[in-house]
Amino acid sequence: MNKVLFKKPKNELETSSRFKRKTNPAIPQELCRSCPSCKNMSFTSDLEKNFHICSKCGYHFRINARQRLSMICDSGTFIEHFKDNTSVNRLDFPGYTEKLEQATLFSHEKEGVVSGVCQINGMDVGIFVMESSFMMGSMGQVVGEKITQIFEYATEKHLPVIGFTVSGGARMQEGMLALMQMAKTSGGVKRHSDAGNLYIAVLTDPTTGGVTASFAMEADIILAEPEALIAFAGPRVIEQTIRQRLPKGFQRAEFLLEKGFIDGIIPRNLHKETLNKLLILHSVLKGGKTNGSI
Repeated sequence: MNKVLFKKPKNELETSSRFKRKTNPAIPQELCRSCPSCKNMSFTSDLEKNFHICSKCGYHFRINARQRLSMICDSGTFIEHFKDNTSVNRLDFPGYTEKLEQATLFSHEKEGVVSGVCQINGMDVGIFVMESSFMMGSMGQVVGEKITQIFEYATEKHLPVIGFTVSGGARMQEGMLALMQMAKTSGGVKRHSDAGNLYIAVLTDPTTGGVTASFAMEADIILAEPEALIAFAGPRVIEQTIRQRLPKGFQRAEFLLEKGFIDGIIPRNLHKETLNKLLILHSVLKGGKTNGSI
């Protein structure tokens, strides 16, 4: 049988090179990044100059702990504490040891929080910054211990504490030992507060679960980045439980500010300036000396 007679005809769209779909070359993230909110492309170098904020829509990209410390601390003043504390798989949870190793390689950090002391415009403070790229900043025994220790150190030295939170909540691989950190960190915050010291928390996207239910919401002054998700249970969990759609913006920083759960929303480029003013006001009210002016 002549196969030519049954050959499927091709149209111009199939044969013409003019209509062939062109593949866009992949752009290295080191060079450009796309905004998840407005899809605007920005040079990474421009984002770094703009505090990793989209110049078009104001979206705040997630940044790591070291980047945030460089934005807040006076140059060369940060001294890391408790940096050798690392998690171990005490419960023999399947795959947890491998996850810890992968998280260390991915984040270049030993745990989900970096803590220490620094100066902000010449004023000494205790500081901790949670690391989202280490298992989404989940709170296990070591994270809880490091945060508690920085509050204890600050209490002993009469220092204010600045905390930047980003977390998916308690670390499930550590079970009850992780949940115990909620009470442990809260105790550290309480003793620090009873000694008359200031604690300022800056909640970033996302701050959820046991972190929200403990030290993140126990600060004297609670600030947040724009559009940050701040919740105990996330919106998807709530919707699946109550089988209803949540209102737009529910659990975002703006919603919490409207309801009185936080004290202010501060863009990232104004963090250091705002923290400086609050530290000066607190020092003046305590009758102390400051190295700065409002």
